[in-house]
Amino acid sequence: MNKAMLIGNVGQDPEVHYFDNEQCVARVRLATTERGYTLQNGTKVPDRTDWHNVIFYHGLAKIVDKYVHKGDKLYVEGRLRNRSYDDKRGQRRTITEIYAENMELLTPKRMQQGTTADESESSPAPQQPSLDNPEKLPF
Repeated sequence: MNKAMLIGNVGQDPEVHYFDNEQCVARVRLATTERGYTLQNGTKVPDRTDWHNVIFYHGLAKIVDKYVHKGDKLYVEGRLRNRSYDDKRGQRRTITEIYAENMELLTPKRMQQGTTADESESSPAPQQPSLDNPEKLPF
């Protein structure tokens, strides 16, 4: 089974790319933090923050484009994938990404100017992304 579940904060505004037939792909950098603690002998273990690349497709990508911003807290479920590419110097690089299958916005919704609370609560339901060709991502 290949399943990843993350709760974290968005590090920068999402990168969103639209293609023919209104197909969409979004990339989000998500920071997860394990809180530090103190051992019985008094040794302090500091917080540890890890950064994750999360890829969203089609309907989920459109939701990310519309509702997700830097600093928002997200819950993401997906699958781990490794992808290789050649960098600008010609060196082979491998990157691990989470291909999102489900997402929940954990940050309270912002009140948009001119909308009521009822209007701002209705958002499109997340759709199952299709992983047609994950090797040809634009980023």
